[in-house]
Amino acid sequence: MSVFVHKESKVIIQGFTGQHATFHAEESMANGTNVVGGVTPGKGGQTHLDRPVFDTVSQAVAETGADVSGIFVPPPFAADAIMEALEAGIGVIVVIADGIPVQDMVRVKRYAKDRNAIIIGPNTPGIITPGGCKVGIMPSHIYTPGRIGVVSRSGTLNYEAVQQMSSLGLGQSTSVGIGGDPVNGTDFVTVLRAFEEDPATDAVIMIGEIGGPQEVEAARWAKENMSKPVVGFVAGVSAPPGRRMGHAGAIISGESDTANAKMDMMEELGVHVVRNPALIGETAHRVFS
Repeated sequence: MSVFVHKESKVIIQGFTGQHATFHAEESMANGTNVVGGVTPGKGGQTHLDRPVFDTVSQAVAETGADVSGIFVPPPFAADAIMEALEAGIGVIVVIADGIPVQDMVRVKRYAKDRNAIIIGPNTPGIITPGGCKVGIMPSHIYTPGRIGVVSRSGTLNYEAVQQMSSLGLGQSTSVGIGGDPVNGTDFVTVLRAFEEDPATDAVIMIGEIGGPQEVEAARWAKENMSKPVVGFVAGVSAPPGRRMGHAGAIISGESDTANAKMDMMEELGVHVVRNPALIGETAHRVFS
């Protein structure tokens, strides 16, 4: 098993014929992802990468039975693409674009409220179940099948942690990038709950950033609800207050938003906190072995 995506997932790509979508779809297919088609308005009826192209997501779902969508469209059009996927009944939606207007994502969240769907992103590297399914832009060669779940706001630190773990023989069940924008489709708690319920996951790495209460809320939820150990790290120890650091959501607006404050509280709540990102893999090996 895994969380959200697996070898049997039927994946479509929105913005399929674009340059970036084409590159990453090819990479995903080469790693065994079951890409069943894609959507580019105005190009329906054509084929691309030996897969059918559709004008709408509804047509793609009707013809292929797709249940996962990777959205590779520019930020101004991303909200409409997400809502089109929701309307068509897609269960897992992965939104790669960053810079989607906050107001658009608020509108998407409201639209998605009563629909049984997981929105991963925006501003995410995506999701990967090694050896099974990849929807995103992460370098799949560093991921190895295993039993440790990874959830991260940062794509680059996700890669760093996974590289360290893989080099120590610690494989991953699924790795999820929830994204670094101020309004995300999915939060840490949602992913932690999925890992807790997943029989193929024995432990979790959680990587956060400065800004917002998500990491501490997740640690509190884990203390009350999880039987599996969690190793955590928060990036941004040297970040000055009031200045965005990379991601739009990575900004210190109060004392509790700092990396050290978050890690202190996470530690009090039972998370195995790592203070140096170079030691994430080593700490995971010590805690999980």
